[in-house]
Amino acid sequence: MAQEQNEGNWWIWKVFWILLVITGLEVFLGILKVNEVLPEILIHDKFLGLEWLTHIFIILTLIKAAYIVNIFMHLGFEKKSLQWTILLPAFILVPYLLFILFSEASHAYFML
Repeated sequence: MAQEQNEGNWWIWKVFWILLVITGLEVFLGILKVNEVLPEILIHDKFLGLEWLTHIFIILTLIKAAYIVNIFMHLGFEKKSLQWTILLPAFILVPYLLFILFSEASHAYFML
């Protein structure tokens, strides 16, 4: 019985390690930013009003969110069409809302 239970829980550990690696990468990049060790292009160059490093953090967070939804909310066991129906709006809406937020903020900043 214990052998069968261990064989059935391998995917939990796989998810744990993947999320741990992505989170560790985010923390590592944050530490390097604080210590000012990262290349200048990631910290000072901007794209759509944000530093490149911020874009990297947003992308890694979206990857973690999609992975959590796929595994822990059991979306990964559904048909591909249902997966894309739920995940695609999030991947389109989040960058769109960030674009609106930062474009309006920059407009308000420059109008002062």
